[in-house]
Amino acid sequence: MYHYTMCGLDNVWLENGYTEKKTAYGNAVSIDAAEDLHRVIALSVCGKPHRLTGKEFRFLRTTMNMSQGGIAKLLGVTEQSVSLWERTGKVPKAPDTLTRLAFLAKHDGNAKISSVIDRINTVERICHQRIVAKESAKGWTSKLKNEDALTA
Repeated sequence: MYHYTMCGLDNVWLENGYTEKKTAYGNAVSIDAAEDLHRVIALSVCGKPHRLTGKEFRFLRTTMNMSQGGIAKLLGVTEQSVSLWERTGKVPKAPDTLTRLAFLAKHDGNAKISSVIDRINTVERICHQRIVAKESAKGWTSKLKNEDALTA
């Protein structure tokens, strides 16, 4: 069994669906169909009877490709609140329930919820674009780039 912590959760173990390889830099693990695996993990997290931990909340948020600011808008709270929940592990009941419902609705193909989540994600990406200017022999030019593309 492989202790799968790369998803950010401490309690996930894989019986199969992974390949271990030795490399020049040490052991490496390749996960088969990681996106599908994350969906299954998220469904399990949504079905648990107790409140979400901060790590589980972050896992659901990132599985929906949402930033802290994006999920804060969806839940009607501040980005600082989301950050606090994820760091301390104390997610209030209403945001816990709404986050689970949002994931399940998106997973089940609810077009309206998916549209809202996709729109929030798009606005977040647009708001976090940089204008990158470059001088050449012909003068200055500029391009819009996502901040995450600049750090990659």
